[in-house]
Amino acid sequence: MRILKLFDVARNVSNCVIRRNFVRNFEPFINMWRILILSNCFLLILAGDGGTRMARFSPIDPSSFSRPDLAVVTNIKLSLKVHFDQKIFSGNCDLTVKKLHENVNEVVLDVKDLDIESIYETETNTKCKYTLSQPVGEFGSELAIEIPPKEVNNYIFTINYKTRPHASGLQWLEPEQTAGKKHPYVFSQFQAIHARSFLPCQDTPYVKTKYEALINAPTDLSVVMSAIRDATKPMIGYNLHHFKQDVPIQSYLIAIAIGALESRKIGPRSTVWAEKEFIEMAANEFANTEKQLKTAEDICGPYVWGIYDLLVLPPSFPFGGMENPCLTFVTPTLLAGDRSLANVVAHEIAHSWTGNLVTNANFEHFWLNEGFTVFIERKILGRLESPQVQDFDAYGGTVELKEAIKVMGSNNPLTNLVVNLTGVHPDDAFSRVPYEKGQTFLRYLENTVGGPAVFEPFLRKYFDTYKYRSLTTDEFKAFFIEYFSSTPEIKNIEWNKWLHTPGMPPVIPDYDKTLLKTIDEMKQRWLNWDEKSGPVPFSGDEITSIQKIQLLQDIFESEPQPIKKLEVLEEKFKFTEVQNAEIKFRWLRIGIKAKWEKIVDPALNWVNEVGRMKYCRPLYRDFYNWEEMRAKAIQNFQDNRKNMMHVSAYTIAHDLRLKE
Repeated sequence: MRILKLFDVARNVSNCVIRRNFVRNFEPFINMWRILILSNCFLLILAGDGGTRMARFSPIDPSSFSRPDLAVVTNIKLSLKVHFDQKIFSGNCDLTVKKLHENVNEVVLDVKDLDIESIYETETNTKCKYTLSQPVGEFGSELAIEIPPKEVNNYIFTINYKTRPHASGLQWLEPEQTAGKKHPYVFSQFQAIHARSFLPCQDTPYVKTKYEALINAPTDLSVVMSAIRDATKPMIGYNLHHFKQDVPIQSYLIAIAIGALESRKIGPRSTVWAEKEFIEMAANEFANTEKQLKTAEDICGPYVWGIYDLLVLPPSFPFGGMENPCLTFVTPTLLAGDRSLANVVAHEIAHSWTGNLVTNANFEHFWLNEGFTVFIERKILGRLESPQVQDFDAYGGTVELKEAIKVMGSNNPLTNLVVNLTGVHPDDAFSRVPYEKGQTFLRYLENTVGGPAVFEPFLRKYFDTYKYRSLTTDEFKAFFIEYFSSTPEIKNIEWNKWLHTPGMPPVIPDYDKTLLKTIDEMKQRWLNWDEKSGPVPFSGDEITSIQKIQLLQDIFESEPQPIKKLEVLEEKFKFTEVQNAEIKFRWLRIGIKAKWEKIVDPALNWVNEVGRMKYCRPLYRDFYNWEEMRAKAIQNFQDNRKNMMHVSAYTIAHDLRLKE
């Protein structure tokens, strides 16, 4: 391929905005030449065997180049070998493609940092021409494959390719970075748009496909995927692992992990996987998974995925959990020892309906995934614990939402429920807003129409109507209005304020605050006590773990605490050593807010161990605001970012105002 440089202005490509009207108006004159405008400048165009091509975002999804409205991928078959020495996968993928219009002559895919070696139309064994655009920042490139003429509109394209060592959707760990210290490890995280760094695909949730995979891996390592294991065949020096996912899923739900794993059965449909150092603890922590799954079925309807397994990943996994079907990925920070943080599993179970079965059409409507999931998660919690615990958790979510909006800015359009992602990478828009503001909206809608007894049948109808499909907020709104057309109260719903207005929700439901009363009383004792007035007037045993978490959150939001007082409390409670990550996280924030220098090293050491963005990003932001420690925190990040997954390093670099 040749790069034809019109103007050399590619440095700020991540902030690109394609000026579609400009291109559309001039396209008749420039024919094969396409012009990309970046930050009001022209970018160079890449030419390949099939001619020149400009990357153009899809009218369906501003985060994708693909055009499933013209030719859509309907099935994926992967055949890949893992190379730990090179930190790559190599092999091929077969994409089954259906043309939706007779005059369509290409299928358009998303790729990012893939080395494309050749492409064939499988049935005729015809080598295909293709063009690959110049990369557009973190979005990757547009791959367009010429469709050869045939009498039918169905094709299978075999793409031979390799990933690259720094694929944004993969985390490669050296043996010393694992718990066992003997074997390497690799795992994926493809949400939102990182599947394109693992395989050529239509990397948009608008498209759902079945998939199967044949994975060649060393004999001493296990392979797990977001699919049903069909067979494992021993070969000389390696094993072939075959997986099938017969329920159509979006590309970001394709998932893989390869490492020295053990497994334990924890229920009739569930197995937990982890390194042997964590396996017994994990089996105990997630022993209630089947109860959570059955409760979710009572609320949402039949579970269609067959099995519900869990994989406890190494600490560098950036999220609390990832709802990969058949195999939820979870962070080891959930291993609190008392199952107090296992509600994250309820969240991922809820995704089996909200996000996996019924999906946002693109990430501008992300709240349709996450807001619904938090809403169902809390219903599960309410049934397994109590309505008071459900509302207590919802109140805590409101507190988190307030902080998120404060950090982002109350007028920031990314605090809308429905956002505009034109020119904005989904990773840059990620926050607690779609989770908590979305949950709050659904709780408001439920209250408006008459409560759970009325709303839950609507939920089941919604899931059944849109199962295996992707939809927009307007489609949800229309379905809701039609379902409740005989309910006069819905006329008072201010849809625009909820969906398209930044900041906090217009209404906060009147949550049951029974469990908050004890916390409020203890908070006052905490704030009124100092180290000179006698022994600490509380033991901590009088409240539960979830109440302790909220207590520390309330203390954090109060005025900075005296350092002498914090030293006495640390001596008594050993908060920096507790296993519960939520408690430790809030205690570290309290110390940083007080500018307690003794807390600095424990906090930085912890973020080096834990890659979960929920903890790392706020702690690094807190350090950034502590001017005397800013340089130390930045240096710590730069020294350790090589151990982070891409999405963590990328977002924290932005939080620390570092130029990429």
